[in-house]
Amino acid sequence: GVYFGTPRGMETLKDGSMRCVDTQSYTKDEITRLARVGFNLARGRRNLVHSVEKANVMETGKFWRDTVTALHGEEYSDVQLQHMYADNCAMQLVRTPKQFDVIITDNLFGDILSDTAAMCTGSLGMLPSASLGSADKDGKIPALYEPVHGSAPDIAGQNLANPLATILSFSMMLKYSFNQHGAAKMIENAVHSVLNKGLRTRDIMAENCTVIGTDEMGDAVINALDESL
Repeated sequence: GVYFGTPRGMETLKDGSMRCVDTQSYTKDEITRLARVGFNLARGRRNLVHSVEKANVMETGKFWRDTVTALHGEEYSDVQLQHMYADNCAMQLVRTPKQFDVIITDNLFGDILSDTAAMCTGSLGMLPSASLGSADKDGKIPALYEPVHGSAPDIAGQNLANPLATILSFSMMLKYSFNQHGAAKMIENAVHSVLNKGLRTRDIMAENCTVIGTDEMGDAVINALDESL
C-alpha cells in the first residue's frame, strides 16, 4: 500500500516550489493473500467479511474490490461478503459496531479504522492484535501477537497500564497459532468476568467502578481463571 509504495519523497520543482509524493501500489497476489486470511478467519467466526477501500475515487480501490470479489466467488462463496467505502466504514463503526465481524482493508485505512474500533471498547489498552503471514510449505503460518497500543513508555513503571490487550493477545495466539480454542475462550471469559465485576484500570474507568493498577488487573484475571477451573 501507500506505506511501502515507490516512488516516494520530496522534490523541488523548476519554479522553486516543493512537491511530495507517496505511491499507492498493490499486486493481485498481495490483495489475495490478505483477503484469504480474512475469509478463513470469518469461517471460524460469524462468516461475515467487510472489504473496505475507496473504489469510487481510486484505481487501486477498484482493483482491490475486483480482486476480492473474484477470490470470494472462486473459493469463499459460503462466506457473506460486503463491500464498503472507507469513510462510510469509519462512520458505521461509530454508529453500529456490532454489524461488523472481519474487516479486510489496506495499511492506511486499517490504521485509521483500528483506532476507531478501539474506542468502541473504551481504550487502546483493550485491543489485542495478530500479524499473520502466509502459510509455508508445511502449512505453518508465522505470526506476531501484541497489543495494538505499543509499549506506552510515558507510563512505564507506574502501575497504570491496562494489561488486558496483552492478555487478550495471548488468547489470540492460543486460538490462531495453536488451535487451543478452549483455552483461549477461558482467558476471554476471565477478562469478561473481571470487567463485569466493575474492575477498571484508569484508562477505562467508569462510574460506579473500582480503579485498580496493572498488577491488580493481572491478578484479577488469574483469579478469575482459577475460579473457572
